[in-house]
Parts: sequence; C-alpha cells; structure tokens
Amino acid sequence: MKHFFATKSLDLLLEEMAGEHRLHRVLGPVSLTALGIGTIIGAGIFVAVGAAACKTTGPAIIASIMVSGVACVFAALCYAEFAAMAPVAGSAYTYAYATLGEVFAWVIGWDLILEYTVASSAVAHGWSHYFQNLIGMVDLHLPNILSKAPFMTDPGSHHLVATGTLIDLPAFAIAVMITVILVLGIKESARFNAVMVVIKLFVVLFVIVVGAFFINPANWHPFAPYGWKGLSFFGGVFNWGMVKDGLPVGMLAGAGIMFFAYIGFDCVSTQAEEARNPQRDVPIGIIASLLICTALYIAFAAVLTGMVPYNQIDIDAPVAAAFSRVGLPWAQFIISVGALAGMTSVILGLMLGQPRVLLAMSRDGLLPKSFFASIHPRFRTPWKSSMLTGVAVATLSAILPLDTLLQLVNIGTLLAFVIVCMAVLVMRRTNPDAIRPFRCPFVPVTPILGALLCIVLMLSLPSGNWLRLIVWLLVGFGIYFFYGRHHSVLAKIRAQKKH
Repeated sequence: MKHFFATKSLDLLLEEMAGEHRLHRVLGPVSLTALGIGTIIGAGIFVAVGAAACKTTGPAIIASIMVSGVACVFAALCYAEFAAMAPVAGSAYTYAYATLGEVFAWVIGWDLILEYTVASSAVAHGWSHYFQNLIGMVDLHLPNILSKAPFMTDPGSHHLVATGTLIDLPAFAIAVMITVILVLGIKESARFNAVMVVIKLFVVLFVIVVGAFFINPANWHPFAPYGWKGLSFFGGVFNWGMVKDGLPVGMLAGAGIMFFAYIGFDCVSTQAEEARNPQRDVPIGIIASLLICTALYIAFAAVLTGMVPYNQIDIDAPVAAAFSRVGLPWAQFIISVGALAGMTSVILGLMLGQPRVLLAMSRDGLLPKSFFASIHPRFRTPWKSSMLTGVAVATLSAILPLDTLLQLVNIGTLLAFVIVCMAVLVMRRTNPDAIRPFRCPFVPVTPILGALLCIVLMLSLPSGNWLRLIVWLLVGFGIYFFYGRHHSVLAKIRAQKKH
C-alpha cells in the first residue's frame, strides 16, 4: 500500500527534463495563449451554445456559461500553480504523482487519455459536418457511403444501429492531417494553430459585432423559461428542477452541458516542458486564454439569443441560420469557414496534449518507455505516441456516432479538475516551502470551491457516463497491476535505497 501511494519529489520531476527525452522549449506566452484559445473555441461556440439555449436553458445560457466559467477559473488557478512549480509534460497526471501518489497518478493519466482521445474524435465529427456543408455551397457532395459514421444511436433503444455507410471520410482525413503536423514539430504546430486562431477569432468577432445590430431585446424574455435549476443526480435518482423528455433542464443543467465548451484550457499545462519561461508563461497562457474565451462565449450567446427566439434556434447550424433569418444569408460562408478553422485548432490542441501525457507516464515506467517516450531526433516530438493518438482519433471519429463520444468526455475532465484542486491543498501542506513562481490565490477557498463545483457537475451527468468511466478505469487498473507497478521507476528507486 505504501508503494501505491508513494509520491514523486519535485527534484525528480525536474531531473527528467534533461537528456535525450527532453522536449524543445520554443513557446512563449502568446503562443501558449493562442493554443489555449485554439483548443477552447470550437464546436462549443458554433454548435453547443445554440443547442443548449434551444433545448435546455433559453437565454439563461448566458448565466450557464458564467457558472461553467467560474468552475473552470478555480481549476485553472490550481493548474497554473502546479505548471509553474513543475514545468514538465504530463499536466494533471504529473501533479497527482507529486502529491497523492502513484495509483492516483495512474487513474488521472488513464482518465486524460480517454478525455483527449474522445474529445478529439467528437470535434472531428463536427468538423466533418461543417466541411460537407461548405462544399455543398458550391454543389459538391461526397458519396453517401463516405459521408458519415457506419453506426448511429437509436433514439428509442439507445443502442447502436447500422446506417448503411462505410466511413466518415472527412473526420478521418482531418485527424490524419493534424497527426502529420504534430509529428513535424511543435513550432510548426504552433504556427498552424496561430493561423487557425486568427481566422476563427475574426469570425467570432464578426458574429458579435454584426449580429449586435439585429438584436431584439424581446427575445430575451422570459430569460430563464426552464428555470434556474436543473441538476439530476446519478441519472435522475434525485432531480432538482424541471425535467423535459427525461432530461433535466434549466440554467444549471446548461452549465453542465456548456462545460464541454471549456475543455482544452488544461492542454496548455501539457506544453509546460516546451515553454521558454514556463514559470511565467504557462500561468499566463492558462488564465489569459480562459478569461478571453469566457468573455467571447458570453457575448456570442447574448447575440445569438437576441437575434432569434430561443425556441426557434436551429440546432445543427445555429449561427448561420440566425444570420439567414435576418436577411444576411451570405454570412453563412464566413461562419462555416470560421467554424472549420475553430474546430481544426481544437483537434490540434487536444491531439497535442495526449502524447505529452503518454510521455510522462512512460518516463515513470507505467507504460513502455521505448515506444511512448521516444522523441524524434530531428523534430523533437513524441512521434510514436503522436501517430498512435492519430490512429485512435481517426478510427473513433470515422466509425462511432457523435453522441456516443460526447457522453465519455465531460465526466473524465471533471474528475481531472477535482484531483488537481485537491492536489494543491495537499502540496501546500506537504511542501509548504517549495518555490511557487505562481501562487493560487485564496487557498484553501479557491481549490475547495473548484473541487465542489466540479463534483456537483459530475453528479449531474447521466448514469451511463458513470458506468462508462468505471469500465474504462477497471481496464486501466488491469494494465497498471499487470504492467505498470512492476516497471515503475519510482518503485525501483525505492527498492535500491532499501538495499
């Protein structure tokens, strides 16, 4: 049991940055902030805002975004403290190893693998939808057999049924393209991301500025037609608020949905080992990207719900339909291009983060080091794990339906945030004198509130999410007990000290 809860010292963490397995430090605060913005603004702003406003919240989606944003700010401050203290790859996995012990580190690392892979696949689905809409404007269409996943979820039985198609080709293709960019180098990835971020920020600002002239304040009344509640603990065992079609509705229910939109700011912390001045630049990147994106989300939601009555919002293409409704159909092309750019950078950010987590786990011996810790001699990237990630994302996005993927994402991210928030409290107690270039303010209040808010959102997710998470973690525990604990570097160091 002592081995399972053995922690890794900060000195040992910092030693790992030396030698042939070190990544290349090339990212500054602007690049890191752009990576954060690139990962946060995507399917959430172009799709999820409209769907949640129509079905779950009404104009109160604005308040839902604020609640989710507050929960993420608490977690972001905790991430920033750790990223400045231990500027190595691994993100929440590394932080858990330094505070809570090896078994907790394995749980969170295995959980992050699920989060990044599934979220990337889900966004690739959205990218495919917008891409096919865009080429459809010039009367180009893919053969039906290559246009969507071969399975879909039956709304009645919730079982997978065949669609008669073979593969979602655009989703597969974008995953392969991003994989190639990631293998070529972090500089190339950052430059590509910066271009995508500029395009989508232009489009988001276009929607906000131009759409503001077509706001009808009457569309904001009633502001919360579904109420201000909407929590449904463990899939409906206890409901607090209104229920519609078997699902909770209301402002808090919308907060749980919109949390998906914020997934990505934690990816900035996975690039700590590639930051030029991580003690300063990584906290800036995490906090700045989150604050900028929260402000844009709030303004975007206010404009959308002001342009169109909430119950008339188009769920599939809410923004393009809103502009067409007010007599600006030409804006559909601009919005589609922005959505494609937005989702491209989200996929890049998520697929950039996962190989860094795998790299950190393999350095500790919990995964095979010869494969997952292999750094390309020229490109200085974890190329083998990047290619494996690309294969997994391309396969999942090409064959599984979007709703099945989305159900796996939120709960894993929330669990990671809870562990990071609690880890700050543990580290403050066990290592009070450690150098902290950035200090999370108002400890213990900030991490406690962050953990509690994330736990509430976790409990509000459907019971199926919990079942899938438990199955995934059981598979992970099997790998840990049969491989990881026998090859653990920390265990070998402890054994050597005993002898």
